[in-house]
Amino acid sequence: EASRAQRILADRYQVSSQVWSVTSYTQLRRDAQDAEHWNLLHPDEPRRVPYVEQVLAGHEGPYIAASDYVRAVAEQIAPWVPCGLYALGTDGLGRSDTRQRLRRHFEVDAECITLAALTRLADRGQFDRRRLSSVIDELAIEPEKANPLLV
Repeated sequence: EASRAQRILADRYQVSSQVWSVTSYTQLRRDAQDAEHWNLLHPDEPRRVPYVEQVLAGHEGPYIAASDYVRAVAEQIAPWVPCGLYALGTDGLGRSDTRQRLRRHFEVDAECITLAALTRLADRGQFDRRRLSSVIDELAIEPEKANPLLV
């Protein structure tokens, strides 16, 4: 879905993006916490930089994490993501008979990833906010559907 969102962003909205795979948010968090711990105890030494910060250095966000896991899994690295992280996940009980419907229900499909990216760009003044309503229509996203986090 992330790769499909990348194509939608490029083809329909002329927004370039990169798709990265995270094999373990937990390991990234542990590495970042270890660096923080070392930095706390070694104030006279050069700061250790967590791996996630090293990898993202020089890349411009926004950063959207989309997963079939709950949002909290990706959110555990948010403190070390430059300019913040917006996480999408399947919080709640499965209510769908297919993975495609599950992803649409929890708003982690390509269309919702695209909307999240364009909204974050609009927040930064890098995409025209007035276009977001038409984007929602173009992507066939139902704006009045119940929030999947609350149902």
